[in-house]
Amino acid sequence: MGYDSWFKRPPRKYQGQPQWTVNDLYISPFTAKRRYDEEGEAHYEPIARNLNPTGVKVMDHYLRRLTEGKDVLKDFCPIYGLRTEDMDSLIYILTGMKGEDFRTAYQLRMADDLLRYTDLPIKDVARRSGLGSHSNFCVFIRRNRAQSPTQRRMILQQKHDAGRYKL
Repeated sequence: MGYDSWFKRPPRKYQGQPQWTVNDLYISPFTAKRRYDEEGEAHYEPIARNLNPTGVKVMDHYLRRLTEGKDVLKDFCPIYGLRTEDMDSLIYILTGMKGEDFRTAYQLRMADDLLRYTDLPIKDVARRSGLGSHSNFCVFIRRNRAQSPTQRRMILQQKHDAGRYKL
């Protein structure tokens, strides 16, 4: 048996059942929803948000950071003395998704919400969704949605959607 055959491990398949989907764990960035009173005047009412959807302190903290647009694992993990591989493993155990795939799905959901329900400039949607610069965001959306961010906004946004929620 050579070194290469001894060192390489066969890929493993997780045998457990994921407890949550991305949508189950998604924390909306919006804090209030527009409502209309009897006279037709608009006002905003606070939205109840579950900021601890898993009950696992480190995971919930990470989800809140994703919602704030802070997705860099190497910045987050030292807070808990973790390696990035540890966090990716936790995400995998809880969701059945690789850490990178989970982050991508979470950020796409965030970007779609921000594009649909706000009139934020694209560069602000990019920053708020954790996808960096305007150009990185455009590449990311094009790669994952086969559209430009502006096209995506036009497809998602229905009449009166912009401003329906407040950040």
